[in-house]
This record gives sequence, structure tokens and C-alpha cells, in this order.
Amino acid sequence: MYASTLLVSLLGASAVIAAPTWPTFNWDAAKPDALETVSEYFNMLAIKVELGKLMSQAPVCDLSKAQMAAAPTPLAAPSAGLTLKHVAIGRGTQNYTCDTTNATAVPTAVGAVATLFNASCIASTYPDLLHLLPSLALNFDLTAQEGSRMGPTNLAISGHHFFTNTTTPFFDLDTAQNQIGEAGCAKDSQTDAPATATKGRQGEKAVPWLRLKTRVGSTGNLQEVYRIETAGGSAPASCKGQPAAFEVQYAAQYWFWEGPQA
Repeated sequence: MYASTLLVSLLGASAVIAAPTWPTFNWDAAKPDALETVSEYFNMLAIKVELGKLMSQAPVCDLSKAQMAAAPTPLAAPSAGLTLKHVAIGRGTQNYTCDTTNATAVPTAVGAVATLFNASCIASTYPDLLHLLPSLALNFDLTAQEGSRMGPTNLAISGHHFFTNTTTPFFDLDTAQNQIGEAGCAKDSQTDAPATATKGRQGEKAVPWLRLKTRVGSTGNLQEVYRIETAGGSAPASCKGQPAAFEVQYAAQYWFWEGPQA
């Protein structure tokens, strides 16, 4: 298999060119730099497809070669002995509530909901493309069919992210295709996203980068989860003009680390 064939199968260049039917680009909500992001993605993809034609075989999806990006104030490194098991792009919403009787009140975070898309091979072989994916994903609306692919890519669904209560993010990475594990988590630490991080559709700041540790009962030997390369998702500064409950669109990379094999 040529490297270009692998790349197209993962990121969907031919499918997009032939039938760009869904999910749809949100023209009404598009930021000034949104078209630039989409253009940069396809230009980079085209270059890599051409370079791939010169390779005699496809690159190996070796997660040991993947390197997490670091924030200006870095999160702590994964604990000693852990190995990278999975990388996903999350696309969904950060959810908030407001006291509608107090315009100066600060919105309260009550969780998030996201679909997770398998980006492990991209993380290990094309880190520059991986960097673009959260920004790219944010420009495409989720639809009833988002379980098939993310935006203009062929990245397969690898799970779902939601909260079981306001303090417990949960990741379900068990699908018909892959049994990666399930994990309820607790926040260990956070750091601000870079100032250059992609803003949301209404100009919202990118949510912080997180280091999470799994709770007792997690499966698949999952130990730590990192949320990095965030795009959008932050709440407005106050509840003025906000409903009692609202969502803010976001996207992010999620890196899942497992413990030593017994």
C-alpha cells in the first residue's frame, strides 16, 4: 500500500472531492480565519498525498513516535511507565448553566458532550495535520450522521465523551470495531491554552488543557487522559443575556495513556 493511499483512507481527500455532502461547513457561523483553516488543511493534505506517491510503503502507525504538544505553561508529563494507547479528536459542546436573575453571575460549567474520532495513526505519522484537526472540526456542524466521519475526513468514530456528574468526565472507547476501554476521570491539573489557540464561533476562548487521572473501575488499563490543542468552548464572562442552560461548541485532541502490561 502506498503512503498516499493510507493518507486518503484516513483523511478522506477523494471522498470529499467526489461527494462533499455532510457534515456541512457552517457558513453563517464561520469566523474570518475559518476558510483559511480549511484551505490550509486541504493544501497540506494534497502535498502529503503527492509525497506519499514517492514512498514504496505506507508509514507504520507507531504510537511510540507520537509526541504531545506542550502549552506555554506545560502540564506534567505522563506518569513513569505509561504508554500511549489512543489519540482522538473530540468534537462537541461544553455545557453551562446560568442564574438568569443575576446578569453579573458567572456561568457554571456542568460538563461536556463530544463524539471521539480515531486519530492515532495521524498522531504518529502526520503531527502537523493532527494540529489542524481541532480547528478544522470546529468549522463543521455535527449532524445525525457524525458517527460515520468527522468533517471532511474519514476518521472513524472511536467513542464518546460525556459527564456522569458535574465533576466526573467519562470516556467510552468501546465500539464494535475496537475495545479500548472505559474511564471515569478526575481532574489532576490544568493550564491555559496558548494565546494563539483557535477561538470559538462567537469568539470564545479555547478551554484549558487538562490532565486527568482515571478513577477506580476504569477498564482497558487506562490511567491518564490529556485534553490538549483545544478550540473554542469557553463560557462568556457573565450570564448577561444567557439562558438558564446553554452550550458552546468546541473541539480538542484527547490522548489516552495506559499502564504497564501485567
